[in-house]
Amino acid sequence: MFMGKNCWKSIPDCLANWRPQVASSETVVHAEQKESGCNGCLEENKLCQCIDDCEVGEKEVVEHDHATNANSSFGHSVINMVGMLIGLGQLSTPYALQNGGWASVFLLVGLGIVCAYSSHLLGRCLDKNPKLMNYSDIGHQAFGTKGRVLATSFIYLEIFMALVSYTISLHDNLTIAFFGLKLRSITNLGLSTSQSLTVVAVLVALPSLWLRDLSSISFLSSGGILMSFVIFTTVACTAVFRLGGVTANRGIPILRIDNVPAISGLYIFSFAGHIVFPDIYKGMKDPSEFTKVSIVSFSFVTMLYTALAFMGAKMFGAEINSQITLSMPLSLIVTKIALWATVLTPMTKYALEFAPFAMQLERNLPNHLKPRTKMIVRGGIGSLLLLVILVLALSIPYFEYVLSLTGSLVSVGICIIFPCAFYTKVFWSKISKPLLVLNVILILVGCLLGFFGTISSSKLLLRNLHRAHPSP
Repeated sequence: MFMGKNCWKSIPDCLANWRPQVASSETVVHAEQKESGCNGCLEENKLCQCIDDCEVGEKEVVEHDHATNANSSFGHSVINMVGMLIGLGQLSTPYALQNGGWASVFLLVGLGIVCAYSSHLLGRCLDKNPKLMNYSDIGHQAFGTKGRVLATSFIYLEIFMALVSYTISLHDNLTIAFFGLKLRSITNLGLSTSQSLTVVAVLVALPSLWLRDLSSISFLSSGGILMSFVIFTTVACTAVFRLGGVTANRGIPILRIDNVPAISGLYIFSFAGHIVFPDIYKGMKDPSEFTKVSIVSFSFVTMLYTALAFMGAKMFGAEINSQITLSMPLSLIVTKIALWATVLTPMTKYALEFAPFAMQLERNLPNHLKPRTKMIVRGGIGSLLLLVILVLALSIPYFEYVLSLTGSLVSVGICIIFPCAFYTKVFWSKISKPLLVLNVILILVGCLLGFFGTISSSKLLLRNLHRAHPSP
């Protein structure tokens, strides 16, 4: 349907070669490497131009790498972008629609359009300066060092908070998948069965953080894409064939305006993927088609989210869970498939999401250290961070509120505010007045959604934490 002629014949090959997240991991630190290896390129509001001073041999290597990597067809690029966008967000869209009312679907669709537009703006910034390699580079081009630091900080914060949400999802779905199981030997240590299962699952995924071969890490990404489509298919089958006696006839309120700030964060997070879009752009054979790729990808994902949201809300109504997989009848085989698909998805994400931290850490280690020592330091710190995330996820087991907070606090900046601000600054002397007004409006709307969404989701999260742990 949306695959190019090079992809429809061999879907497994396309998935096996899918590497946008890993590419992002490499290029997040690329800008840092440029600054550390050059002199005199820190002038405010100008991108480091030191590559022009590099030796001819180094320039040939860069050009060769770019020519080798820029081989993605239109269809392959669409697959990459769709695969990046579909994730945790699809689990929560039915819950968000039910709590916001069916009229909130206009917010969902509107955010999809806005995020597609902001993706186009990132592509325009990359068009102007071919030396821009990643999201942080665009921030540096627009606002200098401050822009780079702000963009990089938001990228790392989004990755960290998303991993906490992934681990909460892992915990919730494992609890249902192993319903009735008792692990007495572990619960004697003070952990519940569900917490013990989560600890075991995270420990199983822990060795993936020690991988240094990026091709091995990228192999995990294809599994995440497939799991997302498996989840959608199982929910659709349950609704269409009325499996387990489930009928899609529940009522959905028109609009719950007081819930809109909180659910806006869930909707925004569903379209989070902009940090990887520069890598998709750089990997295209014909970058001029990037805007078309964005339109096709966001249209497909928005339609999928809308269909899933209405199916879930009509199937379960007010009883809908924050994750659609937790509302499905436990006795159904499709439910078990959906649960395990949701469990496996986070386990494929840890190494991918940690790659930026790992490579930045390794670059900052002393050069005299042996490769084995660097691997031990990198893997050890990565393992420690994952254990911190595990503790946070078990201490704050409120998936919808953490995900909403992530969307409102971080993703809205990366997906809406920053792209509009970067583009406006970079093209200030050429931007038309209508486009300037549009960008300013979107920046203000993004700030309002982020502000009220952060307050709303924070209040809900603190309220539930207080109920779970009342003060004496």
